[in-house]
Amino acid sequence: MTKPGYRIDPADPEAFRRAFHELADVCLDRVEQARDLPWVPKPDDMAETVALGTHEQGLGEAEVFAMMRDEVMPYATGNTHPRFFGWVHGTGQPVGVAAEMVAAAMNSNLGGRDHGAMAVEQAVIDWSRRQAGLPEGASGVLTTGTSQATILALSAARMKLFGDAVRKDGIAGLGRVRVYSVQGAHACIEKAMEVMGHGSRAVRHIPQGPDGAMDMEELEAAIAEDRAARILPMAVVGTAGSVNTGTFDRLDAIAGLCGREGLWFHVDGAFGFWAVLAEDPWRELVRGVDRADSIAADFHKWIGVPYDCGMVLMRDGDLHRRTFSTRPAYLEGQGAGLGGGETWFTDYGLELSRGFRALKVWAAIKAAGTGALSATISDNCRQAALMAELVEASEVLELAQPVQANVCCFYLGRGEASAVATALQLSGEAVFSTTTLNGRECLRAAIVNHRTTEEDIRLAVAAVEREVRSVEV
Repeated sequence: MTKPGYRIDPADPEAFRRAFHELADVCLDRVEQARDLPWVPKPDDMAETVALGTHEQGLGEAEVFAMMRDEVMPYATGNTHPRFFGWVHGTGQPVGVAAEMVAAAMNSNLGGRDHGAMAVEQAVIDWSRRQAGLPEGASGVLTTGTSQATILALSAARMKLFGDAVRKDGIAGLGRVRVYSVQGAHACIEKAMEVMGHGSRAVRHIPQGPDGAMDMEELEAAIAEDRAARILPMAVVGTAGSVNTGTFDRLDAIAGLCGREGLWFHVDGAFGFWAVLAEDPWRELVRGVDRADSIAADFHKWIGVPYDCGMVLMRDGDLHRRTFSTRPAYLEGQGAGLGGGETWFTDYGLELSRGFRALKVWAAIKAAGTGALSATISDNCRQAALMAELVEASEVLELAQPVQANVCCFYLGRGEASAVATALQLSGEAVFSTTTLNGRECLRAAIVNHRTTEEDIRLAVAAVEREVRSVEV
């Protein structure tokens, strides 16, 4: 009979160890074979296969490991493949597999207290802060991604505008506020304003200029118009790498305007922030990011950390803490012991229970080094430029807009872009996503993959051309 307290741990530790090592080898095989493992459709009956019964019968670890190997692992998103260009999906560095295992074994809670995992997260934040060019007093916290980070940043912006009392008094007496972003900015900005109680109409979209960046004259006019209408401007969100088209706002110009107008300057840099690591001319795209009041970015995109991990950085560390810090009696700090420690990350965000996301980021930076990350990011930009060149040289493709960094959008001479995207996804040759620009559907490639080569770009474009030519006129 199983002793109380040991009902869930493996009954046979040695058998568990053998099965675990076998599964670890399968995981490493998958990482090594990423080039040969594109997305494949999941089975029609997968929902039934993985369904859990109300009174689930325990199968034991070995059988569950086999199910994970055979019935779950083969049906991933496919974003580890070097010709996966759809949406903006990071690829996952192999070192992240090991880091996730170590983090799970430690099972640390990074809400607070004085333990080693806290130091690792602080190291990641400090490294990111330095890359951004923010001062020593800046703070940060790791999040699930940029969507969560945006809520934190705009909450701090509201606190800066209305004062600390807004935490207790709420927003009922504040009147209408406004946040400005360029047309085509990420929907997480509107979601953040909805969650914060202001509603999505609090976000005003500013038209793009000829280069795809926010039109600064239009922005100034919108701010003046809102002030006249007694709508209180709160923040401007500069986009560093549009998820739709890859375009960048002129961050330096926005920073200057925000300084003159007394507005919070937030940078949505979900993937584009990491151009701070790129070579010129791509690094120049984020000039002015060091002037931001807050920055949101993802490690699971261009840095290649396994999902999920994002962050928010804030220039005013004291304001950041005051916006979120709540310490009931059971969380009061100790002078020494586990309950000590100067920084508790629960004081800088919404979560008290927080996983050890920082370890996979720390491991990725330590293992590859900043130089390799920089080179890979620059390579991706060169690959997007190559894709644009191949499209412009093609008789059946048409470039939708100039490539600024790592996103390339192009029209098809005939046929439907969505049909071509589907055909290539099903064949396993390449994954493109689609979007609509100037009223025309087009294929869209976001290249954030450290495994991608020039040959992959050529093969993918050739596959598109083949599909287009196969369409009957």
